[in-house]
Amino acid sequence: MAVPKSRRTKSKRNMRRAHIFLKKPNLIICSKCGKKILPHTVCWNCGSYKDREIIDVLGKLERKERKVREKEIRAKEKEDTKKEKPLTLKELSKK
Repeated sequence: MAVPKSRRTKSKRNMRRAHIFLKKPNLIICSKCGKKILPHTVCWNCGSYKDREIIDVLGKLERKERKVREKEIRAKEKEDTKKEKPLTLKELSKK
């Protein structure tokens, strides 16, 4: 029967366990709604994948939830339209 020659020290034990830990998931931002999602998956919030609507998320929601979600989508679209490109020096001097 195998018996260890000597006791493993705390240092050796901890070095062995150095790679045993939870890693943060690699998240990306959805191009349509801006929520964080896992890469190469359909967005759970808006149902889009690669800028195409795959799942009709609003169709599966109840009436109250649908209104809230539509309001969020409209607010997001307004934010996108408000964003303007930064002014150059020539444009600043004209104003």
